[in-house]
Amino acid sequence: MTVPADSAGTIAFGAWETWYRVTGELAADKAPLVVLHGGPGCTHDYVLAVADLAAQGRAVIHYDQLGSGRSTHLPDRPADFWTVDLFLDQLEGLLSALGVSRRYHLLGQSWGGMLGAEHAVRRPEGLRSLVLSNSPASMLLWVSEAARLRSQMPEDTQRVLDHHEAAGTTDDPDYLAATQVYYDRHLCRVIPNPPEVRCTFELLAQDPTVYRAMNGPNEFFCIGTLRNWTIVDRASRIAVPTLLVSGRYDEATPATVEPFAAAIPNVRWEIFEVSSHMPFVEEPAAYRATVGGFLSAHD
Repeated sequence: MTVPADSAGTIAFGAWETWYRVTGELAADKAPLVVLHGGPGCTHDYVLAVADLAAQGRAVIHYDQLGSGRSTHLPDRPADFWTVDLFLDQLEGLLSALGVSRRYHLLGQSWGGMLGAEHAVRRPEGLRSLVLSNSPASMLLWVSEAARLRSQMPEDTQRVLDHHEAAGTTDDPDYLAATQVYYDRHLCRVIPNPPEVRCTFELLAQDPTVYRAMNGPNEFFCIGTLRNWTIVDRASRIAVPTLLVSGRYDEATPATVEPFAAAIPNVRWEIFEVSSHMPFVEEPAAYRATVGGFLSAHD
């Protein structure tokens, strides 16, 4: 398949469709960057700022994972349908269909980094480098650190969260308002959120199937199928140069990222001092410079 510059389209994934977008032009001298969004169940929109790296002369490929955005939605599928292997298969299908599987970089943000690490431990031949942006190595660590961050919020906010979680009323407006206090501290500190971030939240609210099945009702009350996920015992198998990115106020705290730093043989870790979970919108120029320089060093 020949992919035109600055194009968008769909490719088949089994009986379903994967929507993708290419920014820039596939070049002989610069491997394309494939971007994995978070969630699970979010959309590519909030990480669109990463497309600015196309100014380096490399193509940047975004796509929506199954069940989200402009790809096929399957709201009636049970929780056990949504697996890590399903999303790995979708990624591998995308790489093959777009003709980039022999040479590419991968950037995964949050859950996208978890998925990217799972891809990298398989040691695919074409992977040139890996960027794990704001991603934990273990959901048990994530939950533990979320509890610590939550304990630092105002006591009345904590009481609202505790009450509604115990009652099972996590859709209550008071609970959602209390959740936003956490998000404004540890998810995105640009307030109001940029349009592309708001777009992802709006689309997620329209179909939260994947997010609720795999994660739970929000970023810190994680009761979905991923709650026991870990790659700590396998991270040493990541053989490509790896850049770790996190923010000083990130919900992906240093404790959640440290296992990657300790295990991956060729690794570098950058912490953005005024960012939380989205340094690509909180410190975009610094993020572009750091990630862009890393990619250029490993083409």
